[in-house]
Amino acid sequence: MPERDSARPAEILRTEHLRKVYGTGNNEIIAVNDAGISVAQGEFVAIVGSSGSGKSTLMHMLGGVDRPTSGRVFIEDEDIYRMDDDKLAIFRRRQVGLIYQFYNLIPVLTVEENLTLPCELDGREPDPELVQELAGMLGLKRVLNRLPNQLSGGQQQRVAIGRALITRPAILLADEPTGNLDTRAGNEIMELLKVSNRRYRQTVIMITHNLELAKQADRVLSIEDGYVSEGYLGVAG
Repeated sequence: MPERDSARPAEILRTEHLRKVYGTGNNEIIAVNDAGISVAQGEFVAIVGSSGSGKSTLMHMLGGVDRPTSGRVFIEDEDIYRMDDDKLAIFRRRQVGLIYQFYNLIPVLTVEENLTLPCELDGREPDPELVQELAGMLGLKRVLNRLPNQLSGGQQQRVAIGRALITRPAILLADEPTGNLDTRAGNEIMELLKVSNRRYRQTVIMITHNLELAKQADRVLSIEDGYVSEGYLGVAG
């Protein structure tokens, strides 16, 4: 694995006064409140918080999935929410890799077809060498022709990781990527995320409620009641 440079790499993501509010008046819920985050290229950052803390809402805004009530998100110095919905969808498909807890694989597509789906949606031919490289790294070479229902949960999450990496995105966002797996499979997924971070210099932002997983990242942020801070809380549920 390549050694990390001692100098801090260039910033790849930052937010300015990021805020998300649901409802109005007495029903108003502030999910994320004045969040200012900076992430360097190639960094592995964990954002930890309890259920209902706002961590998934934050991830969706970082990934261009959910527009903020106010504030800004910059990815590679691009103010993503100044884009219209069509341009934002293209940007998200090309520059943001998303991994969810429940895999979100297409059940009628094979493993290989699921892996290359983002390229197909973007009208681009998948790079066959990258497909084989990812399949090897993820331990999927022997199951490329299988359907998702023929795989274990851990294997399905491996496919989801490969699908997120296939476009060589600027940022990989993982929302509770081990939450639906047993301990052994969860540890394997964490190792794969760390390998992708090291081997491909892939910037990874992982949302989790698990402090032990969070401590494996380069840096930990906490979110509680919508507020983001450096470091981790003593208790997460």
